[in-house]
Amino acid sequence: MQLAAQGLLQASRRRARRADVVAAIERMGLLQIDTIHVVARSPYLVLHARLGDYPMAWLDEALAEGKLAETWAHEACFVSAADLPWHRAWSDQRGGHWAHRHAARMHREQRSGMDGLLERIRAEGPVRAADFAREQGAASSGWWEWKPEKRWLEAWFALGELMVLRRERFQRVYDLSERVLAQLDPPPDPRVATLPAAALRRRFVLDGVRALGVAPAPWIADYHRLKPRVGAAELAPLLASGELLAVAVQGWATPGYVHRDHADLLERALGGRLRATRTALLSPFDPLVWDRTRLRAMFDFDYSLECYVPAARRRYGYFVLPILHRGRLVGRLDAKAHRGDGLFEVKSIELEPGVAIAPRLLAELAQAILDTARWHGTPQVRVVRSRPAAFARSLRTELRRLA
Repeated sequence: MQLAAQGLLQASRRRARRADVVAAIERMGLLQIDTIHVVARSPYLVLHARLGDYPMAWLDEALAEGKLAETWAHEACFVSAADLPWHRAWSDQRGGHWAHRHAARMHREQRSGMDGLLERIRAEGPVRAADFAREQGAASSGWWEWKPEKRWLEAWFALGELMVLRRERFQRVYDLSERVLAQLDPPPDPRVATLPAAALRRRFVLDGVRALGVAPAPWIADYHRLKPRVGAAELAPLLASGELLAVAVQGWATPGYVHRDHADLLERALGGRLRATRTALLSPFDPLVWDRTRLRAMFDFDYSLECYVPAARRRYGYFVLPILHRGRLVGRLDAKAHRGDGLFEVKSIELEPGVAIAPRLLAELAQAILDTARWHGTPQVRVVRSRPAAFARSLRTELRRLA
């Protein structure tokens, strides 16, 4: 149910089309943004797990055409143009998020510079952070060490005065929100801004359940960072209205909730007719693995992102990709793309305890690695090491056969 809702149950039977990018984001509800680039940047990798081979430029073009927008949601995310008003209204109703509060404090302390930057954009048009020179000798990493103009642009974005008009080589191009909103397709529905907080929260509860496929109440809030947590009492009216369905799930002490849009999926699941066949490499920021508690409960997979951990303390690697294989998370892969050399380096690959090196797993995982490498423009694959050690040898042989 969850894989089907997320578009990860089976590979598509046709080649990806341009419209599939927006459709996939609408299905997930949110596409988290992250700039780490040792493999493809996360948003592109999340889409590749669902769409297969597609041009990365399609995501950038959808943003520039106003079909998508960037906003703070689960974290910084792409959302569909149709969903953006709901996120902006929700942020306004709850007084913003952590980035909003930090930005408001920055504006109080650096009002002159921030206001001057906003007036420049109003008069002269869109800007990038790269349009401003860095002071000689200044550091260049982290929120606190950005040049002032970069901090101010991000602060105005968090406060809602600026939006991202487009991206150029993944660098944000900022413009006044009023000008970006005027270009959205479809145009924002002004009625959403007048809705009470309860109606907005109701919408995000329903959207979270839809995106999760099936979920007990405690899992729902994390998807859109809702506070307080969602409980059975809040869901009771949605059950009474038929917007949600309740189902008993083996091993769960409380009911699982399903959106009525997935009634057909539920019927197929109850009849044992949902079959997972997809094998894919997942981004660490994929919605399937966002919530570590949900991940352990659903897939018995203990996962953490170690790129922010000192190298000596990493267990699996810098940017480790969970491996999805036919409905299970069977292992993790630490990779680096050497773009100049056309090389996709599998620095390490580790299978979960109890996962057997079966011929089908070997063939489908090798194909998934090759597909990712070729899509990425690094078609030569090199496997360095594995656990168990014999797996690397078998994988290299299979990669050579498929190549």
